[in-house]
Amino acid sequence: MQSFFNSSRSNQTLFSALNEEKVVLFLHLLGIDTNGHAHRPNSREYKENIKKVDEGVKEIASMIDDFYGNDGKTAFILTSDHGMTDWGSHGAGHPSETVTPLIVWGAGINYPQKVTSQFFEDNFLKEWKLENLKRLDVNQADIAPLMASLIGVPFPLNSVGTLPLEYLNNSAHFKAESMFVNAVQILEQFKVKMSQKKETTLSFLFTPFKPLSDSEQINFMKKIRLHIQQQKYDEAISLCKILINLALEGLSYYHTYDRIFLGLSIAMGFVGWTTYVILVIIKTHTNLTKTVPTNNKKSTVLFYGFAFAGMIIAFFLLIQTCPWTYYIYCLLPVPLWYAVVREIPVIQDLATNVLSLHVSQSVGFLLVCVLGIEILVFSFFYRSALTVGLLVFAGWPVITQVWVQAKTRALIWTLLCVLLAVFPLMPVVGREPNVPLVIAAGLLTLLISCFSLTSLCKNKNKYINNEDLKVYFYQMLSIALSTYVVSNTHDSLKNKQGLPVLNQIISWMTLVSSPVLLLLSPTFLFQRLFSILLSLMSTYLLLSTGYEALFPLVLFGLMFVWINMEQEALQHYGLSLKPKLAVFNFAYAMDITQFRQLHLDDVRRSFFFVFFIVTAFFGTGNIASINSFDPASVYCFLTVFSPFMMGGLLLLKVVIPFVLVSCAFEAVQVTTQLSSKSLFLIVLVISDIMALHFFFLVKDYGSWLDIGTSISHYVLVMSLTIFMMLMNGLAQLLTTRRIELPGRTKHHS
Repeated sequence: MQSFFNSSRSNQTLFSALNEEKVVLFLHLLGIDTNGHAHRPNSREYKENIKKVDEGVKEIASMIDDFYGNDGKTAFILTSDHGMTDWGSHGAGHPSETVTPLIVWGAGINYPQKVTSQFFEDNFLKEWKLENLKRLDVNQADIAPLMASLIGVPFPLNSVGTLPLEYLNNSAHFKAESMFVNAVQILEQFKVKMSQKKETTLSFLFTPFKPLSDSEQINFMKKIRLHIQQQKYDEAISLCKILINLALEGLSYYHTYDRIFLGLSIAMGFVGWTTYVILVIIKTHTNLTKTVPTNNKKSTVLFYGFAFAGMIIAFFLLIQTCPWTYYIYCLLPVPLWYAVVREIPVIQDLATNVLSLHVSQSVGFLLVCVLGIEILVFSFFYRSALTVGLLVFAGWPVITQVWVQAKTRALIWTLLCVLLAVFPLMPVVGREPNVPLVIAAGLLTLLISCFSLTSLCKNKNKYINNEDLKVYFYQMLSIALSTYVVSNTHDSLKNKQGLPVLNQIISWMTLVSSPVLLLLSPTFLFQRLFSILLSLMSTYLLLSTGYEALFPLVLFGLMFVWINMEQEALQHYGLSLKPKLAVFNFAYAMDITQFRQLHLDDVRRSFFFVFFIVTAFFGTGNIASINSFDPASVYCFLTVFSPFMMGGLLLLKVVIPFVLVSCAFEAVQVTTQLSSKSLFLIVLVISDIMALHFFFLVKDYGSWLDIGTSISHYVLVMSLTIFMMLMNGLAQLLTTRRIELPGRTKHHS
């Protein structure tokens, strides 16, 4: 800053620019942000940085005053775009992230007002020992009109901020005139938005915003002007604030004017598409329908009827000069419902089958489906809903009588469901590191590995050899090294010694070698799943900071028992299978001729899959926790702030539980001879019903966290099917592929 002012003395152009009126100098002090991410806001380094910034602000203010000869015409505004959590991140909606300081002093600024009590109940002022001064909170958008008023320039064209008069030290007349200009500026935005909407809507369909009709606008303007002329400034300011609020409401009204119309069109598309997918499932993957010859005459009439409806809709949109996106939203339901109506015979067969059942069975099944989907939807907002679902799952063997033939497995299933149900009740990951829990997870993984390996060695036969055992030993060594690296890195950083180079090398080597070791293991079901757990856990441990390190272990344990329970369920319903799980080989399990038609229980399997996928995401976190993730999660790999690298590692950590669930479901799918196509059609129906929920829950008001979260939920569910297909492809790769080294004996089932 000093060199900037010094250079202006030898640069006439710069000197002239700085000495013009209405000059704004903008300084972005990024150091605190970077320091907070790296060292956290309660660290010694951060506090030293704050002290340095305080001194810097004092020096800069002094430089500016000196440059302008202490003329007292400079106003200073110090603020921040966001706050920070105790663990050095931002992106969620905690007050520590959204409440920021605003300190204004200098020319035209009011003096602090002393008070005996505060309107706000939080302790922010008390912490800074400022409780005797009046706190004046504003929205960030209000800072723009404040700056404009201070330097005497027009308010920004598209600003929706309200001038905070309490900050100004000026006459009542000036304040009233400023508020009037502020109101006129926002009212003009309202008028433009109204005229735009009026031009693109048929006159007999246009519904204006009644609180701000033309006559009301004129009345407001006349009254405000009259109050100012009569020097009733307080009344004028009060009316201006009312007008501003109404104009902002009107802006929102016209911004969302077509929401109901478009929402209904999109909902019709969703319902049509979901209905069509259900009909495809029933027609091609079940035995519920009969083959009916096509009536060409009826089909032709139907086609032309829907084509005519589409033309009417297109003409209606054309004469209103609607955007091209409206054509997509409004015309898409036409072919979808045409496809549905064409399948009337399938609907009739389905209705006949449903009516042949007891009413209690039909209603009961429908209620269970609705309740299950509602629990999934609620889990996006309240993670504890997953706990409710898992507790219901715990009772599944008892409800279906499966426990009668497999009491031990049913008991283990129940215990693991209850254990997994604990995780959604815990705080989201990222609060405070708990390295002992990560170490405990590593040691527990080693203990389970030892028992599993001992069992394999005892049953050593043609399905396992010494080379395979070596792979497991290497994977166990990787787990041990990961546990050591996490512990040692934490201690080193705690002692301000930085990330040891050896630890960093081991971390990156583990990340690269884990998938290779996995693909060297046998493709027999239990052996390959065991290898997948070890490989993914070695990486997951390096990315963990607390209790979440235990989550994949419990999740995989439940998945392992689930595979066994599905076998018991098939036998319970009289569907016996050829292969035994002990000798089942993924590599030779893809015979398409063995796939069977769907049964009602397959809907339950698909729902389990979706539920476990959602649990894999929300079991230890949510959208907000990802937005404000703890950088300590990646400290075993790097400590230098690198958003893209950190983001990539965070994404890997999020994906690992998904991979575990997908690999387990791959096992369920092939062992129960369930085709991928039928599975994903059911999943598509579930995700579409959820997406319709979230579509109506999307917000464009409230905090930016509320808005962002609602949109994220909708996008997540919309992409759920595509994501599951990718996970299914990855699961097939991880379960069926094997790297054969030279000289190694090949296994066959």
